[in-house]
Amino acid sequence: MNDVFSRIEHLRTADEVVQQIESLILEGVLRVGDRLPGERDLAGRFEVSRPILRIALKSLEERGLITSRPGGGTYIADIVGQVFTAPMIELIAAHRKATADYLEYRRDIEGMAADYAARRATAEDRSMLDDIMTRMEAANAGDDFSADAEIDVEFHNAIGECAHNIILLHTLRSCYRLLADGVFFNRSLIYTLPGMREKLLAQHKAIHSAVVSGDPAAARRAAEAHIDFVAEAVDAAERTGEWQRVSRLRLLQRAAGERARSADRRS
Repeated sequence: MNDVFSRIEHLRTADEVVQQIESLILEGVLRVGDRLPGERDLAGRFEVSRPILRIALKSLEERGLITSRPGGGTYIADIVGQVFTAPMIELIAAHRKATADYLEYRRDIEGMAADYAARRATAEDRSMLDDIMTRMEAANAGDDFSADAEIDVEFHNAIGECAHNIILLHTLRSCYRLLADGVFFNRSLIYTLPGMREKLLAQHKAIHSAVVSGDPAAARRAAEAHIDFVAEAVDAAERTGEWQRVSRLRLLQRAAGERARSADRRS
């Protein structure tokens, strides 16, 4: 975080502070849940007065880009993934065709992201991917399927970051939010299938290798082949009915929890 913020040039106005923080959010440097430095520290980094900083933070909070939490601290707000309304998500979850359409969409968009990443990844990007791959291999050696699922999404998010396309980055993050919320299928179950973890690791390694070596065509092919494989695995699993049953139970439980929370707030 130390090198993320830079001194404000020119007139040192609140608008300039707002624009810099906006840019950091838009570029994916500041992520959902990231905590901003304290007021004194942040004002020092921007080289602006604390009153100017307070005006900027108030503007960002009023627009829903940052949020203050009880007990102190200012954080980047959850503005990623708000693509579908709750009723639409329930409809998507209830219809099998939506899963196929989702994976078809991901195939094309992730192929594009991998292609761009191979062309545009910086030395820092490649180092980040190397670190994620090391941690992915470590997770694969363990027995925690949820860790596999988490590092999987982190890897694909990182490829999106390496593509250096703002719209593509946030579109992908929205896609992965739906996946992480279990709207389509239970990600963890895929790792319980025989040989599945090793195959998925090999596919991620292929994407990683093509991106860091700067081979756009190979990166696109590897990304598309990965989604093709996942689509086949999902189709096979859905024929058993197990994933669909678990996903629906999860949605029902989440809906029941939300109703309970709403009732608590009204009481």
